[in-house]
Amino acid sequence: MAGYKIRDEMNDIEEAPGKLWFWELEAAVIDADRCVQCGACIAACPSDSIGIGADGLPKLVKMCTGCSLCWDFCPRGGLQYESTWKITGGSNGKSIEGMGRVEESYTARVRQRIDGVQDGGFVSALLISLLEAGEIDGALLARESATERWKGEAFLATTPEEVRECAGSFYNQTLALGHVDFEDYDLPPNPRIAVVGTPCEIEGIKAMQARPWTWGSSKVEAITLTIALLCTKSFNYEKLMLEEIRDKRNVDLDNVGRVDVIRGKMIVQDLEGVTIFEEPIRDFHGAALKGCDECADFMGHAADISVGSVGSADGYSSVLLRSEEGLAAFDSVRDRLELRPLDKPQALDKLDGLDKRVALGSLKRAFDPDAPLFIDYEEHLNDYAGTDRAPVEHEAVRY
Repeated sequence: MAGYKIRDEMNDIEEAPGKLWFWELEAAVIDADRCVQCGACIAACPSDSIGIGADGLPKLVKMCTGCSLCWDFCPRGGLQYESTWKITGGSNGKSIEGMGRVEESYTARVRQRIDGVQDGGFVSALLISLLEAGEIDGALLARESATERWKGEAFLATTPEEVRECAGSFYNQTLALGHVDFEDYDLPPNPRIAVVGTPCEIEGIKAMQARPWTWGSSKVEAITLTIALLCTKSFNYEKLMLEEIRDKRNVDLDNVGRVDVIRGKMIVQDLEGVTIFEEPIRDFHGAALKGCDECADFMGHAADISVGSVGSADGYSSVLLRSEEGLAAFDSVRDRLELRPLDKPQALDKLDGLDKRVALGSLKRAFDPDAPLFIDYEEHLNDYAGTDRAPVEHEAVRY
Protein backbone atom coordinates (compact mmCIF):
# COMPACT_ATOMS: atom_id res chain seq x y z
CA MET A 1 0.00 0.00 0.00
CA ALA A 2 1.33 3.42 -0.99
CA GLY A 3 0.46 4.89 2.38
CA TYR A 4 2.93 2.57 4.10
CA LYS A 5 5.95 3.57 1.96
CA ILE A 6 7.11 6.02 4.62
CA ARG A 7 7.23 3.17 7.14
CA ASP A 8 9.48 1.16 4.86
CA GLU A 9 11.78 4.14 4.55
CA MET A 10 11.75 4.69 8.31
CA ASN A 11 12.85 1.11 8.89
CA ASP A 12 16.17 1.97 7.21
CA ILE A 13 16.88 4.88 9.55
CA GLU A 14 19.43 4.23 12.27
CA GLU A 15 17.78 4.06 15.67
CA ALA A 16 18.48 6.65 18.33
CA PRO A 17 20.61 5.24 21.17
CA GLY A 18 18.77 3.92 24.19
CA LYS A 19 15.46 3.20 22.50
CA LEU A 20 13.75 -0.08 23.30
CA TRP A 21 10.94 -1.60 21.27
CA PHE A 22 8.07 -3.92 22.06
CA TRP A 23 9.67 -6.78 20.17
CA GLU A 24 12.61 -6.66 22.56
CA LEU A 25 10.21 -7.07 25.48
CA GLU A 26 8.49 -9.79 23.46
CA ALA A 27 11.75 -11.71 22.99
CA ALA A 28 12.97 -11.34 26.59
CA VAL A 29 9.68 -11.96 28.40
CA ILE A 30 6.73 -13.16 26.32
CA ASP A 31 8.48 -15.58 23.96
CA ALA A 32 10.74 -16.72 26.82
CA ASP A 33 7.56 -17.85 28.64
CA ARG A 34 8.14 -15.44 31.54
CA CYS A 35 5.11 -13.19 31.09
CA VAL A 36 2.91 -13.05 34.21
CA GLN A 37 -0.01 -11.50 32.27
CA CYS A 38 -0.32 -8.42 34.48
CA GLY A 39 -0.93 -6.04 31.56
CA ALA A 40 1.53 -3.38 32.75
CA CYS A 41 3.03 -3.05 29.27
CA ILE A 42 -0.42 -2.31 27.82
CA ALA A 43 -1.17 0.33 30.46
CA ALA A 44 2.24 1.95 30.04
CA CYS A 45 2.09 2.35 26.25
CA PRO A 46 1.28 6.00 25.43
CA SER A 47 0.40 5.24 21.80
CA ASP A 48 -1.96 2.31 22.52
CA SER A 49 0.27 0.15 20.34
CA ILE A 50 -0.04 -2.90 22.58
CA GLY A 51 -3.24 -4.93 22.88
CA ILE A 52 -4.27 -8.41 23.95
CA GLY A 53 -3.81 -11.27 21.49
CA ALA A 54 -6.06 -14.27 20.97
CA ASP A 55 -3.71 -16.26 23.23
CA GLY A 56 -4.32 -13.84 26.10
CA LEU A 57 -0.81 -12.37 25.90
CA PRO A 58 0.31 -8.81 25.06
CA LYS A 59 0.53 -8.22 21.32
CA LEU A 60 1.66 -5.36 19.08
CA VAL A 61 -1.48 -4.05 17.36
CA LYS A 62 -0.03 -0.98 15.63
CA MET A 63 3.35 0.63 15.07
CA CYS A 64 5.66 0.74 18.07
CA THR A 65 7.24 4.16 18.70
CA GLY A 66 10.19 2.82 20.68
CA CYS A 67 9.38 4.84 23.81
CA SER A 68 10.73 2.00 26.03
CA LEU A 69 7.90 2.27 28.60
CA CYS A 70 6.60 -1.27 28.06
CA TRP A 71 10.04 -2.54 29.04
CA ASP A 72 10.43 -0.14 31.95
CA PHE A 73 7.24 -1.22 33.71
CA CYS A 74 7.29 -4.96 33.05
CA PRO A 75 7.95 -6.81 36.35
CA ARG A 76 9.85 -9.51 34.44
CA GLY A 77 11.64 -6.96 32.29
CA GLY A 78 12.87 -3.50 33.15
CA LEU A 79 11.02 -3.04 36.44
CA GLN A 80 13.08 -4.07 39.46
CA TYR A 81 9.84 -5.01 41.19
CA GLU A 82 11.22 -5.24 44.73
CA SER A 83 12.16 -1.56 44.52
CA THR A 84 8.44 -0.69 44.41
CA TRP A 85 7.97 -1.97 47.97
CA LYS A 86 9.56 1.22 49.32
CA ILE A 87 6.92 3.34 47.55
CA THR A 88 4.38 2.14 50.11
CA GLY A 89 6.68 0.99 52.88
CA GLY A 90 9.21 3.80 53.02
CA SER A 91 12.98 3.51 53.18
CA ASN A 92 13.40 2.52 56.82
CA GLY A 93 13.59 -1.22 56.21
CA LYS A 94 9.98 -1.97 57.15
CA SER A 95 9.10 -2.28 53.48
CA ILE A 96 11.15 -5.41 52.84
CA GLU A 97 11.42 -7.37 56.09
CA GLY A 98 8.85 -10.06 56.88
CA MET A 99 5.34 -8.83 56.18
CA GLY A 100 6.67 -5.42 55.18
CA ARG A 101 5.04 -2.21 56.34
CA VAL A 102 1.90 -3.10 58.32
CA GLU A 103 0.12 -0.41 60.32
CA GLU A 104 -2.69 -2.71 61.49
CA SER A 105 -3.49 -6.38 60.91
CA TYR A 106 -6.60 -8.44 61.56
CA THR A 107 -8.36 -11.72 61.13
CA ALA A 108 -11.72 -10.61 59.74
CA ARG A 109 -15.02 -11.71 58.27
CA VAL A 110 -18.25 -9.94 57.40
CA ARG A 111 -21.04 -9.96 59.97
CA GLN A 112 -23.67 -10.40 57.25
CA ARG A 113 -22.69 -13.11 54.78
CA ILE A 114 -22.36 -12.16 51.09
CA ASP A 115 -23.20 -14.98 48.68
CA GLY A 116 -20.27 -16.45 46.80
CA VAL A 117 -17.48 -14.69 48.71
CA GLN A 118 -14.11 -16.28 49.31
CA ASP A 119 -12.84 -16.69 52.87
CA GLY A 120 -14.21 -13.91 55.10
CA GLY A 121 -15.72 -11.74 52.38
CA PHE A 122 -13.60 -8.75 53.40
CA VAL A 123 -12.79 -7.44 49.91
CA SER A 124 -16.41 -7.49 48.72
CA ALA A 125 -17.63 -5.81 51.92
CA LEU A 126 -14.94 -3.13 51.69
CA LEU A 127 -15.72 -2.24 48.07
CA ILE A 128 -19.48 -2.20 48.68
CA SER A 129 -18.98 0.16 51.63
CA LEU A 130 -16.73 2.47 49.62
CA LEU A 131 -19.18 2.61 46.71
CA GLU A 132 -22.14 3.26 49.02
CA ALA A 133 -20.22 6.03 50.76
CA GLY A 134 -19.23 7.62 47.44
CA GLU A 135 -15.53 7.18 48.25
CA ILE A 136 -14.82 5.39 44.96
CA ASP A 137 -16.54 5.38 41.58
CA GLY A 138 -15.60 1.85 40.57
CA ALA A 139 -13.49 -1.20 41.33
CA LEU A 140 -11.48 -3.19 38.80
CA LEU A 141 -12.16 -6.84 39.62
CA ALA A 142 -12.40 -10.25 37.96
CA ARG A 143 -15.67 -11.92 37.07
CA GLU A 144 -16.47 -15.12 35.26
CA SER A 145 -16.40 -15.10 31.46
CA ALA A 146 -19.79 -15.33 29.80
CA THR A 147 -18.52 -18.07 27.48
CA GLU A 148 -15.81 -19.99 29.42
CA ARG A 149 -16.64 -21.53 32.80
CA TRP A 150 -14.33 -20.57 35.64
CA LYS A 151 -12.27 -18.18 33.54
CA GLY A 152 -11.82 -14.79 35.17
CA GLU A 153 -12.01 -11.65 33.05
CA ALA A 154 -11.30 -8.06 34.03
CA PHE A 155 -14.44 -6.11 34.90
CA LEU A 156 -15.06 -2.62 36.27
CA ALA A 157 -17.79 -2.83 38.92
CA THR A 158 -19.52 0.49 39.56
CA THR A 159 -22.38 -0.65 41.82
CA PRO A 160 -22.63 -2.81 44.96
CA GLU A 161 -24.66 -5.33 42.94
CA GLU A 162 -21.83 -5.70 40.42
CA VAL A 163 -19.33 -6.19 43.25
CA ARG A 164 -21.50 -9.03 44.59
CA GLU A 165 -21.57 -10.59 41.10
CA CYS A 166 -17.76 -10.68 41.16
CA ALA A 167 -17.52 -12.38 44.57
CA GLY A 168 -15.17 -15.36 44.71
CA SER A 169 -11.77 -16.15 43.24
CA PHE A 170 -10.36 -17.13 39.86
CA TYR A 171 -6.84 -18.43 39.50
CA ASN A 172 -5.95 -17.13 36.05
CA GLN A 173 -4.54 -13.68 35.35
CA THR A 174 -6.83 -11.29 33.45
CA LEU A 175 -4.26 -8.77 32.12
CA ALA A 176 -6.10 -6.38 34.43
CA LEU A 177 -3.81 -3.44 33.71
CA GLY A 178 -4.73 -3.77 30.05
CA HIS A 179 -8.18 -2.54 31.06
CA VAL A 180 -7.34 0.68 32.90
CA ASP A 181 -8.32 3.07 30.11
CA PHE A 182 -11.27 4.28 32.16
CA GLU A 183 -12.33 6.79 29.51
CA ASP A 184 -14.22 3.91 27.91
CA TYR A 185 -16.61 3.77 30.89
CA ASP A 186 -19.48 6.00 31.99
CA LEU A 187 -17.70 7.56 34.95
CA PRO A 188 -17.69 11.05 36.45
CA PRO A 189 -14.80 13.43 35.73
CA ASN A 190 -11.63 12.53 37.64
CA PRO A 191 -12.91 9.11 38.73
CA ARG A 192 -11.57 7.29 41.79
CA ILE A 193 -10.94 3.61 41.14
CA ALA A 194 -9.94 0.76 43.43
CA VAL A 195 -8.00 -2.15 41.96
CA VAL A 196 -7.98 -5.67 43.38
CA GLY A 197 -5.15 -7.66 41.89
CA THR A 198 -2.09 -9.82 42.28
CA PRO A 199 1.10 -8.31 43.74
CA CYS A 200 2.72 -7.97 40.30
CA GLU A 201 -0.23 -5.91 39.07
CA ILE A 202 -0.02 -3.63 42.10
CA GLU A 203 3.74 -3.21 41.62
CA GLY A 204 3.14 -2.03 38.05
CA ILE A 205 0.52 0.50 39.19
CA LYS A 206 2.71 1.91 41.95
CA ALA A 207 5.72 2.21 39.66
CA MET A 208 3.74 4.04 36.97
CA GLN A 209 2.23 6.39 39.55
CA ALA A 210 5.71 7.13 40.90
CA ARG A 211 7.24 7.87 37.48
CA PRO A 212 9.32 11.08 37.48
CA TRP A 213 7.90 12.38 34.19
CA THR A 214 4.47 13.65 33.15
CA TRP A 215 3.95 11.94 29.79
CA GLY A 216 2.97 8.33 29.19
CA SER A 217 1.76 5.71 31.69
CA SER A 218 -0.94 8.13 32.85
CA LYS A 219 -3.87 5.70 32.64
CA VAL A 220 -3.27 4.64 36.24
CA GLU A 221 -3.79 8.12 37.68
CA ALA A 222 -7.45 7.32 38.44
CA ILE A 223 -6.44 4.48 40.78
CA THR A 224 -6.72 5.68 44.39
CA LEU A 225 -6.71 2.37 46.28
CA THR A 226 -4.82 -0.87 45.65
CA ILE A 227 -5.70 -4.21 47.24
CA ALA A 228 -3.26 -7.10 46.74
CA LEU A 229 -4.39 -10.71 47.03
CA LEU A 230 -1.77 -12.86 48.77
CA CYS A 231 -0.31 -14.90 45.93
CA THR A 232 2.44 -17.44 45.31
CA LYS A 233 1.50 -18.07 41.68
CA SER A 234 -1.17 -17.66 39.02
CA PHE A 235 -2.22 -20.27 36.50
CA ASN A 236 -2.79 -20.64 32.80
CA TYR A 237 -6.55 -21.09 32.39
CA GLU A 238 -6.38 -23.75 29.69
CA LYS A 239 -3.77 -25.80 31.54
CA LEU A 240 -5.45 -25.61 34.94
CA MET A 241 -9.20 -25.61 34.37
CA LEU A 242 -9.39 -27.50 31.09
CA GLU A 243 -6.44 -29.90 31.08
CA GLU A 244 -5.85 -30.60 34.77
CA ILE A 245 -9.35 -30.28 36.24
CA ARG A 246 -11.78 -31.00 33.39
CA ASP A 247 -9.83 -33.53 31.34
CA LYS A 248 -7.43 -35.31 33.72
CA ARG A 249 -9.83 -35.42 36.67
CA ASN A 250 -13.01 -35.73 34.63
CA VAL A 251 -14.75 -32.79 36.34
CA ASP A 252 -17.75 -31.13 34.69
CA LEU A 253 -17.01 -27.41 35.06
CA ASP A 254 -20.73 -26.63 34.88
CA ASN A 255 -21.08 -28.57 38.13
CA VAL A 256 -18.27 -26.71 39.94
CA GLY A 257 -19.36 -24.25 42.63
CA ARG A 258 -16.03 -23.36 44.17
CA VAL A 259 -12.32 -23.51 43.39
CA ASP A 260 -9.95 -22.59 46.20
CA VAL A 261 -6.35 -22.94 47.34
CA ILE A 262 -6.11 -23.40 51.11
CA ARG A 263 -3.32 -24.81 53.30
CA GLY A 264 -1.31 -25.89 50.29
CA LYS A 265 -4.17 -27.76 48.64
CA MET A 266 -6.30 -27.22 45.56
CA ILE A 267 -9.93 -27.77 46.57
CA VAL A 268 -12.78 -28.07 44.07
CA GLN A 269 -16.38 -28.35 45.27
CA ASP A 270 -19.65 -28.88 43.44
CA LEU A 271 -22.70 -26.62 43.43
CA GLU A 272 -23.94 -28.21 46.67
CA GLY A 273 -20.66 -27.59 48.48
CA VAL A 274 -19.54 -31.23 48.31
CA THR A 275 -15.80 -31.65 47.73
CA ILE A 276 -15.06 -33.19 44.32
CA PHE A 277 -11.33 -33.45 45.00
CA GLU A 278 -8.67 -32.05 47.32
CA GLU A 279 -5.05 -32.42 46.22
CA PRO A 280 -1.66 -30.86 47.02
CA ILE A 281 -1.10 -27.69 45.03
CA ARG A 282 2.24 -29.08 43.88
CA ASP A 283 0.31 -31.49 41.65
CA PHE A 284 -0.76 -28.47 39.58
CA HIS A 285 2.58 -26.67 39.27
CA GLY A 286 2.77 -27.59 35.59
CA ALA A 287 -0.24 -25.34 34.98
CA ALA A 288 1.29 -22.32 36.73
CA LEU A 289 2.77 -19.34 34.92
CA LYS A 290 6.53 -19.88 34.85
CA GLY A 291 7.24 -16.20 35.37
CA CYS A 292 5.65 -16.44 38.81
CA ASP A 293 8.66 -18.41 40.03
CA GLU A 294 10.70 -15.20 39.93
CA CYS A 295 8.35 -13.26 42.21
CA ALA A 296 9.24 -12.84 45.89
CA ASP A 297 6.19 -10.69 46.63
CA PHE A 298 3.71 -13.17 48.12
CA MET A 299 2.71 -10.48 50.64
CA GLY A 300 1.80 -7.68 48.21
CA HIS A 301 4.27 -5.26 49.80
CA ALA A 302 3.47 -2.35 47.47
CA ALA A 303 -0.31 -2.38 48.05
CA ASP A 304 -2.40 -0.22 50.36
CA ILE A 305 -4.09 -3.37 51.71
CA SER A 306 -3.10 -7.04 51.42
CA VAL A 307 -5.72 -9.78 51.85
CA GLY A 308 -5.74 -13.58 51.82
CA SER A 309 -6.63 -16.72 53.74
CA VAL A 310 -3.16 -17.62 55.03
CA GLY A 311 -2.78 -16.75 58.70
CA SER A 312 -6.47 -16.99 59.62
CA ALA A 313 -8.95 -19.74 60.41
CA ASP A 314 -11.18 -21.15 57.68
CA GLY A 315 -13.93 -18.73 56.73
CA TYR A 316 -11.88 -15.67 57.71
CA SER A 317 -9.60 -13.26 55.86
CA SER A 318 -6.15 -12.07 56.89
CA VAL A 319 -6.06 -8.29 56.41
CA LEU A 320 -2.84 -6.23 56.38
CA LEU A 321 -3.30 -2.45 56.31
CA ARG A 322 -0.15 -0.86 54.91
CA SER A 323 -0.79 2.81 54.11
CA GLU A 324 -2.81 5.84 55.11
CA GLU A 325 -5.10 5.17 52.13
CA GLY A 326 -5.60 1.61 53.31
CA LEU A 327 -6.40 2.69 56.86
CA ALA A 328 -8.91 5.29 55.67
CA ALA A 329 -10.65 2.77 53.41
CA PHE A 330 -10.80 0.22 56.23
CA ASP A 331 -12.61 2.69 58.47
CA SER A 332 -15.56 2.67 56.04
CA VAL A 333 -16.17 -1.05 56.59
CA ARG A 334 -14.93 -1.60 60.15
CA ASP A 335 -18.45 -1.71 61.66
CA ARG A 336 -19.51 -4.45 59.23
CA LEU A 337 -16.76 -6.84 60.30
CA GLU A 338 -15.98 -9.32 63.03
CA LEU A 339 -12.40 -8.48 63.94
CA ARG A 340 -9.68 -9.98 66.11
CA PRO A 341 -5.87 -9.94 66.10
CA LEU A 342 -4.32 -11.93 63.27
CA ASP A 343 -4.62 -15.63 64.16
CA LYS A 344 -1.28 -16.94 62.93
CA PRO A 345 1.15 -14.29 61.67
CA GLN A 346 3.84 -16.97 61.78
CA ALA A 347 2.00 -18.82 58.99
CA LEU A 348 2.38 -15.76 56.78
CA ASP A 349 6.07 -15.48 57.64
CA LYS A 350 6.63 -19.17 56.86
CA LEU A 351 5.00 -19.06 53.42
CA ASP A 352 6.69 -15.76 52.65
CA GLY A 353 10.06 -17.32 53.43
CA LEU A 354 9.34 -20.29 51.18
CA ASP A 355 8.17 -18.03 48.37
CA LYS A 356 11.32 -15.91 48.60
CA ARG A 357 13.57 -18.99 48.49
CA VAL A 358 11.89 -20.16 45.28
CA ALA A 359 12.09 -16.69 43.77
CA LEU A 360 15.73 -16.09 44.61
CA GLY A 361 16.58 -19.48 43.13
CA SER A 362 14.75 -18.62 39.90
CA LEU A 363 15.70 -14.96 39.52
CA LYS A 364 18.83 -14.62 37.38
CA ARG A 365 19.58 -11.05 38.38
CA ALA A 366 20.47 -9.66 41.78
CA PHE A 367 17.56 -9.18 44.19
CA ASP A 368 18.08 -5.69 45.59
CA PRO A 369 15.21 -3.61 47.07
CA ASP A 370 17.58 -0.62 47.37
CA ALA A 371 18.51 -0.64 43.67
CA PRO A 372 17.09 1.85 41.14
CA LEU A 373 13.57 1.15 39.92
CA PHE A 374 14.54 0.27 36.34
CA ILE A 375 16.89 -2.33 34.88
CA ASP A 376 18.96 -1.66 31.77
CA TYR A 377 18.08 -3.97 28.87
CA GLU A 378 21.67 -4.96 28.19
CA GLU A 379 22.20 -5.77 31.86
CA HIS A 380 19.10 -7.97 31.77
CA LEU A 381 20.36 -9.82 28.69
CA ASN A 382 23.67 -10.50 30.39
CA ASP A 383 21.94 -11.84 33.49
CA TYR A 384 19.68 -14.23 31.58
CA ALA A 385 21.97 -15.29 28.72
CA GLY A 386 22.56 -19.03 28.63
CA THR A 387 19.68 -19.85 30.99
CA ASP A 388 16.32 -21.47 30.35
CA ARG A 389 14.84 -17.95 30.56
CA ALA A 390 17.02 -16.36 27.90
CA PRO A 391 15.41 -14.15 25.22
CA VAL A 392 14.05 -15.98 22.20
CA GLU A 393 15.27 -14.76 18.83
CA HIS A 394 12.57 -14.06 16.26
CA GLU A 395 11.69 -11.72 13.42
CA ALA A 396 10.39 -8.44 14.83
CA VAL A 397 6.92 -7.34 13.73
CA ARG A 398 7.49 -3.68 12.92
CA TYR A 399 4.25 -2.78 11.11
